[in-house]
Amino acid sequence: MKTYLVGGAVRDQLLNYPVKERDWVVVGASPDELLQQGYQQVGRDFPVFLHPKTREEYALARTERKMGAGYYGFSCDYNPHVTLEEDLARRDLTINAIAMDSEGKIVDPYHGQDDLHAKLLRHVSPAFVEDPVRVLRVARFAARYHHLGFKLANETRLLMYEMVKRGELEHLVPERAWQELQRSLGEKNPEQFIQTLRVCGALRVVLPEVDALFGVPNPPRYHPEVDSGIHTLQVLGAAVAMSENPVIRFAALVHDLGKACTAMNTWPSHPGHEELGLVVIERLCLRLRIPAEYRKFALLVCRFHLKIHRLSELRAGTIVDVLEQSDSFRREGLFENLLVVCEADSKGKDCNSGYPQAKHWRFLHEECAKISAQSLIDEGHQGEAIKLGLHQRRVSCAQHIISAWEKNEK
Repeated sequence: MKTYLVGGAVRDQLLNYPVKERDWVVVGASPDELLQQGYQQVGRDFPVFLHPKTREEYALARTERKMGAGYYGFSCDYNPHVTLEEDLARRDLTINAIAMDSEGKIVDPYHGQDDLHAKLLRHVSPAFVEDPVRVLRVARFAARYHHLGFKLANETRLLMYEMVKRGELEHLVPERAWQELQRSLGEKNPEQFIQTLRVCGALRVVLPEVDALFGVPNPPRYHPEVDSGIHTLQVLGAAVAMSENPVIRFAALVHDLGKACTAMNTWPSHPGHEELGLVVIERLCLRLRIPAEYRKFALLVCRFHLKIHRLSELRAGTIVDVLEQSDSFRREGLFENLLVVCEADSKGKDCNSGYPQAKHWRFLHEECAKISAQSLIDEGHQGEAIKLGLHQRRVSCAQHIISAWEKNEK
């Protein structure tokens, strides 16, 4: 029985990149032997065990044979005679098919170190085509290592394209698709996840709502980049620069999905795209089973982002409606996140532009928040009268601020 450190831990160690977790492969052992040593089995389809002390994952060396479509269509062989080289051969990329023994010796039968030096994402073998999730994993690695100069090997791009053409991605499990998208949102360049899927045709299968934005024009007066898809990627990039929160980044990605649904005879304008986008986001989140936290905030951004931008055009009553309907008085952090995405949306048009709306909205919120329901209760108001009175006083407060701003401008 021998154990080897494998996959991401070895890859990132060789790249001098932070190692987040360590995975191990065990050669020459059976499930019973590991159980007798105190390991806890957690894998159902193939034996994966938790170390009795470190709780790190140890998987028996295995080979796989394609038996059916999709992620679960494999038969695994994990008998003690499976070699390390056979186990590494089933991995997706050469840079993930490197192992290290207990003495620190590198085992690299598929030349992953060469591809690390060349900064290439290259598949290990033709067996790559057997698992559709690998297309998304490659896109995620492109998002992870783009800033280091990594590129997708041409032969791997072609292989991914052929998988899409054959319909293999139709068998993706929704949870796995979301898992890869969610993980990509935490990387340095999540826009590369979208770009990589797009160049091989996978985006129209995995995220057709985002793919539909490419080729949809925006008014050049407000959008120098013109194309709605390009704008979306620029907004995502701006959001990455402003926040590490994946919920914010997801909202930045989907905030303009409604533009692909507006009538073509209105282009490059997109009247009502906010309302149209709500339906698209709901459908996307339902299909990929995206958590409610992501869905609710994305809907909030889609619904209110234009009003946040157009503060100077709004009446006091509408301003207070936005503050109340966005739940800003109970969840101030949520409203602040909304402003972050809106500022990223503005910077997606011009990365050097200022965004004074954020400061003005914060001031309006701060002043209106000083008006308490308790003062109305003390005055004898009850029930709906409290809610109505609170709204009216907030409107008066907002109107006073607006009037002061207009006076200063004159």
